[in-house]
Amino acid sequence: MAANPLPTRGEIWFAHLPTDGAAKPPRPVIIVSVDSRNRHERADTVLVVPLTMTIHKENAASVFLAAGETGLSDDCAARPDNLTMIRKTDLLEPRQALRRVSDRRICEIAAKLRLAVGC
Repeated sequence: MAANPLPTRGEIWFAHLPTDGAAKPPRPVIIVSVDSRNRHERADTVLVVPLTMTIHKENAASVFLAAGETGLSDDCAARPDNLTMIRKTDLLEPRQALRRVSDRRICEIAAKLRLAVGC
C-alpha cells in the first residue's frame, strides 16, 4: 500500500471528484483543510475546493483566481459551494509546478462557503 501524500493547505493538486464520473479527467483542487489534519499520518482524508475553468463572474459564491496566481494555464474560479472531502490517496500531483494559494485567499474562499450555507 502506497503512503498517503502529505499535502499542504493552499496547494493545488488534481483529483477525480465523486460527482465528476469516471469519464472526466481529473480536475484541479485547492487543499483547504488545516495542516494538522493534512500532514497527520493517520488522517486519510483532506478537504478540497474544486477549481473550474468555466468562470461566471456573476456567481457570488465563486472566488476568481488568475492563472498567474495558481500556475495553471488558464484563469479559474474556486467553487467553495462544492467543498468536498477526498482520500489523500486519490490526490494526483500536478505534472508541472503550481503555486500555493495564500492563506488570505483560503480565508476568502472560507467566507464564500459561509455565504453558501447561509451564515
